Amino acid sequence: MKDNLPAPGAPDIDIARAATMRPVLSLAKEQLNIDADALVPYGHYKAKLSLDYIQTLDDRPKGKLVLVTAVTPTPAGEGKTTTSVGLNDGLNAIGINAMVCLREPSLGPCFGMKGGAAGGGRAQVIPMEDINLHFNGDFHAITAAHSLLSAMLDNHLHWGNALNIDPRQISWRRVVDMNDRALRNNVIGLGGPVHGVPRESGFDITVASEIMAIFCLATDLADLQKRIGDIIVARTHDKTPVTARDLGADGAMTVLLKDALAPNLVQSIEHNLAFIHGGPFANIAHGCNSVMATKTALSLCDVVVTEAGFGADLGAEKFLDIKCRHSGLRPDAIVLVCTVRAMKMQGGVAKDALAVSDPAAVRRGCVNLVRHIENMKKFGVTPVVALNHFVADADEEIAIIKEVCDANGVPMAVSRHWAKGGAGATDLAQAVMAQMDEKPGDLTLLYPDDAPLKEKIETVASAIYHAGDVSYSVPALRALEDFENLGFGHLPVCIAKTPYSFSSDPSLLGAAEGHTLEVREVRLSAGAGFVVAVCGSIMTMPGLPRKPSALNIRLDDDGQIVGLS
Repeated sequence: MKDNLPAPGAPDIDIARAATMRPVLSLAKEQLNIDADALVPYGHYKAKLSLDYIQTLDDRPKGKLVLVTAVTPTPAGEGKTTTSVGLNDGLNAIGINAMVCLREPSLGPCFGMKGGAAGGGRAQVIPMEDINLHFNGDFHAITAAHSLLSAMLDNHLHWGNALNIDPRQISWRRVVDMNDRALRNNVIGLGGPVHGVPRESGFDITVASEIMAIFCLATDLADLQKRIGDIIVARTHDKTPVTARDLGADGAMTVLLKDALAPNLVQSIEHNLAFIHGGPFANIAHGCNSVMATKTALSLCDVVVTEAGFGADLGAEKFLDIKCRHSGLRPDAIVLVCTVRAMKMQGGVAKDALAVSDPAAVRRGCVNLVRHIENMKKFGVTPVVALNHFVADADEEIAIIKEVCDANGVPMAVSRHWAKGGAGATDLAQAVMAQMDEKPGDLTLLYPDDAPLKEKIETVASAIYHAGDVSYSVPALRALEDFENLGFGHLPVCIAKTPYSFSSDPSLLGAAEGHTLEVREVRLSAGAGFVVAVCGSIMTMPGLPRKPSALNIRLDDDGQIVGLS
């Protein structure tokens, strides 16, 4: 490695700072033959690829797509983004023209429990601090567009309500890109007539906004505005849907998002280019980076690596059933990230005991890995298992995971990208290329478009979560019937549930069987093009933990950020 990087195990921010960044304009010319006038620089090391240039790429041959997903997440961490970055570096190390497409980090988890989302160790995208904090302003633009629609809706009520909106049937909430449980439910418009119409409302986190979902599924500006116009914000007193287009908000909202829609170009520590664009969570939304970034990368490279959030039961299922259904994209390979540590925790080992070798716990926990392997095969794709290596992993523990993979007919590669960067991921890169060289099967979506919404929810619940039953609240049942009657029964479903279990109960580890999936609420995202089923106790506005990461983040005496991970 050319850069004089700290030893593995140093804080990620120290490793990222020690890396020598190269000007992104010259990297784009060198690696992708993109001229400087096709880029909009944000300083020296970040840029947006212009929408005008992207339109010139339609006729180019398309590369192959690799989806990176993971086993069920645990507090030990699985390293899905780290593996995505490492795999891309590994592919470039073996001579493959590759790019990685990632989601943008939300400020909520950065200051909450999870920390940043720029990778880790020697498999990071940089500038790490900029990427984790505000980046190029995309999330702020999404929040502003959402807020504009909220303001125009309440302004319409204030000035006479010409559309005859029923204030009791307003479904459009507000958003902020921060974990703030106190905002989940509130009353607005208090203080008398001059301050608006009093009504109940609430906030979601920006990554759960329908604007974020639309942003990540739109194919161009025209499609963006059309989808925004289709957003249903309320009902009239005779139950007729009211859209953002009815309020006249779609044009101005699109203007706010115009610059943000251009994908962001950055680099890894090893100077391999990456798109980072969009960022819906997979536990409360569809969990994939933008279609714009993915399709653009496929026109520029031979292989594109992209990730889906949380475990394969959430992120990968939604990538395939929602993103692929809407966009026509099809993965040529799927990488399933696994760690010895995660298998131990699934096998009942406490987080503070993970450094002790426990092959029996690994074997018990592998039921979780097997479930995810089986689930991916249901889509017609045999995954490659990437064992994200930790220094405390014992050879006998790794051997058990290899034995399980062999028994289930899937290849496995031990990847040491965290410690060694691309050089540590070449075995994984070779395994992925070998898998793509085999004749891929046709992608099989879980359910057809014309299946009823309830049947779609129950198909995901039974086929992916192994639920024995699905229970619905009375309002959820009424809403599903209503959505069908309005003509939205053809839409796919997006399950919002805990990421920590196959069930809606985060305490059920391993591979839960026969549980009941509790659907307490359903929401129509008519512009994004899916129906959200909110399950169990999952919240679309998270709260901060008892000791949030924000307590550790500050500026030192030299003005440098410390505590950001």
